[in-house]
Order: sequence, then C-alpha cells, then structure tokens
Amino acid sequence: MIRVAILGGGIGAQHLEAYQALPGFNVTHLVDQDPDRRAALCDDSIVALADVDQAISADVDLIDICLPPHLHVPVALSALAAGKHVICEKPLATSMAHIDALRDAMERSERHIFPVFQYRFGPAFDQLRALKDAGLTGAPRAASLETHWNRGTDYYDVPWRGTWAGEQGGAVLGHAIHAHDLLSHFMAQITRVTARLNTIVNPIETEDSAALIFELDGGALATSSVTLGHAQDETRLRFVYEHLTATSDTNPYAPGQGAWTFTARDLSKQAQIDAVVSATPTGPAGFAGFLSEVQKSLSDQPNTSVRFEDGSASIALVTAIYASHRSGAPVTLPLDPDHPLHTGWQP
Repeated sequence: MIRVAILGGGIGAQHLEAYQALPGFNVTHLVDQDPDRRAALCDDSIVALADVDQAISADVDLIDICLPPHLHVPVALSALAAGKHVICEKPLATSMAHIDALRDAMERSERHIFPVFQYRFGPAFDQLRALKDAGLTGAPRAASLETHWNRGTDYYDVPWRGTWAGEQGGAVLGHAIHAHDLLSHFMAQITRVTARLNTIVNPIETEDSAALIFELDGGALATSSVTLGHAQDETRLRFVYEHLTATSDTNPYAPGQGAWTFTARDLSKQAQIDAVVSATPTGPAGFAGFLSEVQKSLSDQPNTSVRFEDGSASIALVTAIYASHRSGAPVTLPLDPDHPLHTGWQP
C-alpha cells in the first residue's frame, strides 16, 4: 500500500477522489491552510494538517504537491531530501535551473518525480495508442491545438493568480501546457517555436493570449491558439498523420474523453481503423489513469507513467516560448545550458 500525503486541497480534492477510486493507495495526510476545506476533505482516516513540513516528515511514501506554482520546487526538494517520492502538479518548475536542481535531488535520493499530465489518459488516447501500435497512423504531418477557456475576475480573485510572483507565468504555463504535452507525446518532439503573447482579456501581469507555431522532429508543423477570453471552456485538438486524422471533441479538461473521430486518408483503410478503435480496451481516465500508472511504476511493473523528463521538456518549451516572444525570433530546442532564460523567464 502506497501511503500518500496531499499538499493543497484545491486541485488536490480531485487527486483525493482519484486515489480513493484506486486500490493500492492510502491517503493518510492532507494539508490545507483553510480549516473549512480541510474539514470537508478529511474523514477519520486522514490526518488534517495546516503545515507542509509536518506532512513531509510523516510516515508516508509519496508527497503529492498541489500548491501554487512558486512553491512547487522548494517543497519537492524538501520531500526528496526526506526520502519521499513526489507527484507535482503543473508546472513542475519555473526555470531550467530549477529542473537541474530537481534532477540532481532526484538522483541523490533515488526517488521518483511524476509531473502531473493527466490529460494523457482517456479512451480516445487509448485508441490513438492502439492505432499507432497497429501501424495505422504513419508519420506526423500537422496539428492544430485550441486552448480556448474563460477566465475572469472570479478566477483572479485568488491573490497569487495572474502574478509573476505567485503564478510565475500565464496562459502558456498554467493552461496550454497540457495541450503542448499532448502534442509532444502523441505526435513528435518540438524542435523550434515561434511565439507571440499578449495580455488583452484581464487586467493581470501575465499573458492571457498566445499564438504559437511549432516545428516538430521529422518536419511536421503545428499551431497553438490560446485565449482565456472565450465564451466558454473548450479544448480542441487535431492531429494529422500520414494515414489518418484524429480530431477531438471540445471537452476542456478531459480531451481524451468525448467523441473523437479517426478518419482514414485512404478510405479503403477506414474499416480497419474503425475495427481497431472499437476493439481497444480502455483504462481509467484523467487523474485515475495518471495515478494508476504511478502505482505501476512504484511497483516495478510495466507502465506508461509520466516521467520527470516529460516535465523537463514542458518547462524547456515554456522557456522557449517566452524567449521567442521577447526576441521576436524563432527559438530552437533543446536549449543550451547557457541560454539567457535558463534561470527563469520572470521579468
């Protein structure tokens, strides 16, 4: 049984629900500064705490960090130093220098860090993996991503949001980071980015809009449109491969669910594609899918868990996006260790 302490009861409440739906986990501690939220989330089996250090020193195996972004790295370093495995909500870090520090601490402690990219898990992505395994997709050709969400004054009433000090970045760090992970994971690694950012929806410090062009390994091209001023929350993905096009529904927070279409370029192959899709078994989605793979990893079973290097790549991409916007020029990945924004993109 993997004993877990959750730090933060905001998004941590969804983590708790997923843990409780899975065998093999036991959430024993939960930290939140709001006493009402602690009381609502903690039954007699969960120790309610207001102090992060108490949870890190508790008799647990895994620290699940669901705190504001500026706390992710220092808390993760403390947890690793205490000999705990770490799950960390996005963003894993807010600079490549932080990534270096986390990697060193992870190697010294011989413990794992699992960045949270729960969007990877859902029926549509089970089906897309099966189509790739069957050789029916072919090479990536193009992609379009839309992270069109609605964020207003009620969202930014939380003091740390929309600030460089608290949130450490805007829409490309806290919102579109999921879609960009999906692009890298299911299409190809991003090798070059051209970015334009703006703040035109809300009176905040960080960006709330972005238009991005990505060049992928192998030559494919992708675009990403990001706004926090849409009428409602929608995420739309279209992955164009050599032999088929995969188009998502508009489910904003679970794009692997909903009605996807997988359309053959050669119509004679459509029946074969449909047969694979209909025969694909589906596993748990969202946080439950993410956590089930973490459990397999910690039990030394074959798994598709999100790895530290996936989180590292996401932070390198965010760094490149800010660098491209500020320079007005494309930025190539991977970044050099002496890149001017290696220690952070915050102004």
